[in-house]
Amino acid sequence: MSRCRSLPASWMRATAMMLALTASAGAMADNPTDGPNDLFGVGIQRMPAWIGSKDHRNQAVPYIQAELPWHITLSTLDGLTVDLIHGDKWRGGLYGNYMWGRDREELGPKLGGVIDSLGPRINAGGYLEYQATAQLSFGTTLSHDTQGEGAYLDVYADYDLPVIGYLNHSLQVQWQAMNGPAMRRFFGVTPEQAAKLDITAWSPGAGSQQMAFEYDAYMPTSLHTGFAIAINYTRLLGQAAESPLVRVYGSRNQLTTTLAFVYRL
Repeated sequence: MSRCRSLPASWMRATAMMLALTASAGAMADNPTDGPNDLFGVGIQRMPAWIGSKDHRNQAVPYIQAELPWHITLSTLDGLTVDLIHGDKWRGGLYGNYMWGRDREELGPKLGGVIDSLGPRINAGGYLEYQATAQLSFGTTLSHDTQGEGAYLDVYADYDLPVIGYLNHSLQVQWQAMNGPAMRRFFGVTPEQAAKLDITAWSPGAGSQQMAFEYDAYMPTSLHTGFAIAINYTRLLGQAAESPLVRVYGSRNQLTTTLAFVYRL
């Protein structure tokens, strides 16, 4: 299972970096991709300074991918899942994830102090995933802020590309929608803010927010170490793309890249 760590909505928004490893660990016998799949490490992520920004920031991130008892998975990329459905084709259950915010420095000199800073949040809900083939899966998550009124719907598809040597890699496409409070939290502009910035006030409602495409790869360097790479391109849609914050100060095209060094127990 994998989801774009909703940059806007997750640690990436993006990302499904471990899909290739977890889905194809048995594809090559007697090679460095065989063995345990509990991973711990650190990574650097270059992401938009804020959702919709044309500027970027570098963020150090811890890297965890662990299978725990009772069908619990903990991941800094995919969040926390608790499987209540765990059949051959269908999986589903509880879901939780972490959302990046934005501070005054990240907003920059023009927007900082005018546009609201946003603290990080945790959202929680559920997920359902269908394994169509050994390589292709489809899924959806529905989650809600634990401290706030924002709600998020994600629909995604993952496809494992053929293994090249020891390189495991995959593609993901994801569509995300937000309810009105979430859309206004990230893209809204109050009349007072608009007057200070000389732009149009903006109060978006619920709707489509983004479409994301991601390439993920894992290359082992030994039985217990390796590098994980993710390249995520996101296109903001609808009222998110039409926000004056995006049109005047940002870009509807968002690029996030991640590089992590991983140790496998």
